[in-house]
Amino acid sequence: MNEPMLKKAMDTLEFLSQDAAARMAYNARMKALSDEKSRIEGALEEGIAKGIEKGIEQGIEQGIVQGKKETAIKLLALGVDIRTIVEATGLSVELIKALSSVQ
Repeated sequence: MNEPMLKKAMDTLEFLSQDAAARMAYNARMKALSDEKSRIEGALEEGIAKGIEKGIEQGIEQGIVQGKKETAIKLLALGVDIRTIVEATGLSVELIKALSSVQ
């Protein structure tokens, strides 16, 4: 016979052999363990959802900054002065100077 099945049968027999108070205590403990497992799983799912949301927000933000950098590079190539590029893109003078050296 299969070991896990035999253990389960023995556990069931032991459980049924207990008095009512012991069975109630056992059931209460099993419910508490089940509730704790559900809380942990719920918290994990919530944490994962928040992490995904934050990652998406960061990705969007990085994409916006990358777009501004590309625009600044194009404006530099057209000969637009740095101050105008700063005003147009919101990027710092230092970053635009760094981008101009990459060109």
